[in-house]
Amino acid sequence: MLRSVRRRSGFTLIELLVVIAIIAVLIALLLPAVQQVREAARRAQCKNNLKQLGLAMHNYLDANSAFPPLCGIGTGTGGKWSPWARLLPFVDGSNVYNKANLNLNYSDHALNPDGSSNWDITSLKIPVLMCPSEINDHIRISTTVGGQDHYPANYGVNCGSWKTFTHASTLAAGGTPGDGSFAPNSKFTSGNFTDGMSNTVCASEIKAFTPGAASSKLGTDTLPTVSDVTGYASTATFSANGHTEWVDGKVHETGFTTTFTPNTVVPIVSGGVTYDGDYVSCREGSATSVGFPVYAAVTSRSFHTGSVNSLLMDGSVRSISQNIDLQLWRSLGTRSGGEVIGEF
Repeated sequence: MLRSVRRRSGFTLIELLVVIAIIAVLIALLLPAVQQVREAARRAQCKNNLKQLGLAMHNYLDANSAFPPLCGIGTGTGGKWSPWARLLPFVDGSNVYNKANLNLNYSDHALNPDGSSNWDITSLKIPVLMCPSEINDHIRISTTVGGQDHYPANYGVNCGSWKTFTHASTLAAGGTPGDGSFAPNSKFTSGNFTDGMSNTVCASEIKAFTPGAASSKLGTDTLPTVSDVTGYASTATFSANGHTEWVDGKVHETGFTTTFTPNTVVPIVSGGVTYDGDYVSCREGSATSVGFPVYAAVTSRSFHTGSVNSLLMDGSVRSISQNIDLQLWRSLGTRSGGEVIGEF
């Protein structure tokens, strides 16, 4: 008699485990590639944001015969509004700009003729000011009931190497700008950039909600070391809310300095906890004595591994390594330092 042969149906346990293992290996190989593609897309979008801001800067220059100031203090116009607020009409932000009254400070709650107030725009997200890699892309809610809310920005304008501003004999008289591309009350034109606009940084990346210390009134004209800044900050007022107000033109909100190379860790100690943060000796417009300088170590930082994206004054955008030579980085931060700059 012929014995009937019974055929198997399905897989054995060993075969199933082998297939699962192969799939797991393929996924493990694929995920880094997917992440790299996503990061490349985010980096490209970040560069595009800076490119749009660069075009807006030059459109503003054409319309006003000068680049925007960092902010206005004393006799400066527009209160402490940031350069980004002034550029709104040139980055498809006219609707937001029309709700702002630059004759009043951004913190002024007075109503405009249409019933709006400056408070209505401070909490709005401006997409072109946010890098897609930012992990703190959210509103900063006021800790005071009924207080003013704010939205951060991921790009800061270049305020120079260290001393960003010196108050004049009276606060109403303004003061002397530092060596960067932007300063309070400044009205720089292309002629002020004698180092060449292709050799001077206009803006660079900053991280939202950067911890920092301000108003210790400490610092000297000598460019500091990291440990110097940590010491200056030890007696200053600590805040976890640096770079959280896109409307505010002060350096710790919408600026940066070239004191240290991009992504340099600057230890700021508060309450026994060490943070990677920034330091400002005196907030612009807040000097308690005349002739007082504003020193700022506000580092350009990014979530892009190993580099930051930066906008140059000629409108071009570059990805700059965090390993760039410190002297070269500082030279890129001066508008008329006379330095010889090669490839970077």
